[in-house]
Amino acid sequence: MAKMYNHAEVEKKWQAKWEEAGIFKAEDFSDKPKFYGLVEFPYPSGAGMHVGHIKAYSSVEVIARKRRMQGFNVMFPMGFDSFGLPAENYAIKTGTHPAVITAKNIEHFTEQLKTVGYSFDWDRDLATSNPDYYKWTQWIFLKLFEKGLVFRANTLVNYCPNCKVVLSNEDSQGGKCDVCHSDVVQKEKSVWYLRITDYADKLLEGLDTVDFPENVKQQEVNWIGKSEGAFVDFSLKDIDEKLEIYTTRCDTLFGVTFMVMAPEHPLIDKYKDRLANFDEVEKYRETCSKKTEFERTQLVKDKTGVKLDGISAINPVNGKEIPIFIADYVMMGYGTGAIMAVPAHDQRDYEFAVKFGIDIIEVIEGGDISKEAYSGDGNMINSDFLDGLTNKKDSIAKMLAFLEEKGIGRRGIQYKMKDWAFNRQRYWGEPIPLIHCSRCGVVGVPYEELPLTLPDVKNFEPGEDGNSPLAKIDSFVNCKCPKCGGDAKRETDTMPQWAGSSWYFLRFCDPGNDNALADSEKLKYWMPVDWYNGGMEHVTRHLIYSRFWHRFLYDQGIVNTPEPYAKRTYQGLILGPDGDKMSKSKGNVVDPMDIVREYGADTLRLYVLFMGDYGAATPWSENGVKGCKRFLDRFAALPDIVDKKSSDTSLESAVHKTIKKVSEDIEQMKFNTAVAAMMTLLNDVYANGSINRDDLIVFIKLLSPFAPHICEEMYESLGGEGFVATSAWPEYDPAKTVDQTIEIAVQINGKLKTTIMIDKDEPKESAISKGKEAVADKLSGNIVKEIYVPGKIVNIVVK
Repeated sequence: MAKMYNHAEVEKKWQAKWEEAGIFKAEDFSDKPKFYGLVEFPYPSGAGMHVGHIKAYSSVEVIARKRRMQGFNVMFPMGFDSFGLPAENYAIKTGTHPAVITAKNIEHFTEQLKTVGYSFDWDRDLATSNPDYYKWTQWIFLKLFEKGLVFRANTLVNYCPNCKVVLSNEDSQGGKCDVCHSDVVQKEKSVWYLRITDYADKLLEGLDTVDFPENVKQQEVNWIGKSEGAFVDFSLKDIDEKLEIYTTRCDTLFGVTFMVMAPEHPLIDKYKDRLANFDEVEKYRETCSKKTEFERTQLVKDKTGVKLDGISAINPVNGKEIPIFIADYVMMGYGTGAIMAVPAHDQRDYEFAVKFGIDIIEVIEGGDISKEAYSGDGNMINSDFLDGLTNKKDSIAKMLAFLEEKGIGRRGIQYKMKDWAFNRQRYWGEPIPLIHCSRCGVVGVPYEELPLTLPDVKNFEPGEDGNSPLAKIDSFVNCKCPKCGGDAKRETDTMPQWAGSSWYFLRFCDPGNDNALADSEKLKYWMPVDWYNGGMEHVTRHLIYSRFWHRFLYDQGIVNTPEPYAKRTYQGLILGPDGDKMSKSKGNVVDPMDIVREYGADTLRLYVLFMGDYGAATPWSENGVKGCKRFLDRFAALPDIVDKKSSDTSLESAVHKTIKKVSEDIEQMKFNTAVAAMMTLLNDVYANGSINRDDLIVFIKLLSPFAPHICEEMYESLGGEGFVATSAWPEYDPAKTVDQTIEIAVQINGKLKTTIMIDKDEPKESAISKGKEAVADKLSGNIVKEIYVPGKIVNIVVK
């Protein structure tokens, strides 16, 4: 074989052979142990794959190929998350239907994936925008609706003026739209929600049963944000009204010197006639309405607010009158929309109190409140019956008992996570299968009428009034109520892109089923997913949403496992060669298809796993790519130095060590060190001058999950039977991973003079004799002692 093998020819040849033989097809109900490997299916953008896709998919690809060789029945499927705004925005620009664009993009993406040689089972591919798929997305939605987990509410929402859609908190993190990255504003709107908060505890408990990295678990724990505390009632002075707050620190109630309400709090409008400064309040509210939630809740910003002139509160534990302010950092959607403020022990409250000249009362000793708030522990002071207590736990317990005894508070639990805003005012998404009837209220579309398909339209432009393009289509909107038969109107909003990806892993188990989302026996066979790899950016979106839907389906007896994924891992970003995040504007984007054309798919696959720690962000290096290509060229030339006699065991230890190292490193996702071990073995082979056929077959098998095309070609040239992809994974002999010969130091009077190679089981007399022989020219005087530390040193003591 030539030293520079023709990668284009070799890769095309083996991709065709794999497809023809169908070796990557998963078999339902096989007697083999099953392995379900999954990657986050892509949105099929017009730009096609980027190097991030290659890195994300190559990990489970290597593991799936290894599992096949270990005798597992492997399902490694691929599909497309094909609804979403980019296709619709392109449609608006070009007048091409999103379905046409999406089909074209899927074809392009599929071709690219096949060019890289991934071992996907293409018989199971799916697209979330196909009616035979979204029929079941709508079916699950109706199940959620029936169980009371779908509701509508008027609320302030995150709205992207550019995309003209409502965004969930998860889709507008940092105050930016997740799609177009423009600033999000607050807008009052009627929104469909899914009650994900009803599942908060189950989502937290589920994390104890899965193999997720600790930082992934922690992100979800923080996002859900469960806290245990107390609801406390503050009376309004001279008004028969209570203002309820939630606090995790009821032990500090004696230090409450003011309250803050969300500018949108309904009590403000209810008692506006009492407010002497209502005009000032309204002006402030208007300013707040233009800010995003992110802008409002940032810690590092100027404190703003307005004191309510005419309404004050009474501290329930000491009866003192305290002022009430409105301020932008209190949100109506979190907690109760009002907070108690303890400026001595909360820095935000402290800064607010200093600015507005409010009393600061210390209730926990230990800090200097003339300088800043003290948030540590200490003796309780200025707190009546809590005075003298020294730890937070006891103080909270005693205050809780007092609040409950007096009927002014109760223990409670709150979550930072909000319910999932589930509608979009756009065309290219799953129609929400609900009907509005003036007599029956909101009614679900009958199951037998699913899928409720998107009507064919020419104008995809969202309405300026915040309505979906579907609202303009009378033939879609006007319908009959399934309950009473009267005139009714369809819901015209569509589901968010996250809907279809919340259950796709189930459909892969049975993608052609017309009668169920998947056959229950097939679900029992394949679920849960054994290994799921994806991006860290989806931990508080797709990952949490899909766990919620799956747990709901489990509670309904539709799926067999409470958690969808047994194991979840993640990849780090590939940065541009300049060390910055890749972006077209910076001109530092690397097109993976350029690498395939110039160096081959095997080089690309090998490099993305060799370039650094798999979970870390790593800059792209052209030299690194070239280094991997050189390695493969040298590897491809090994048949030229095959020793036909299999009796040569000079590489035996190196080969068994490499089997052990590569096998273990793949399981721990230490792909870079697995590749490094094979590079070392290659150097050992060339240093030895030859390799026997059996050892080369082992080497080919070890490298094949990383660089399968060249490995198949070499396996065939050596007379290997069938495909290397379906051959047995090599096993190592522990005894052979230990070197037969070892290097030891030879010392005279404890000082190193040289080193020698001896057998690992060399007898003491022989080791000393060889050591003396090696330093014979340096020995002078009488030998008084000869020391041998097995496997380490020979030390000759002379006088």
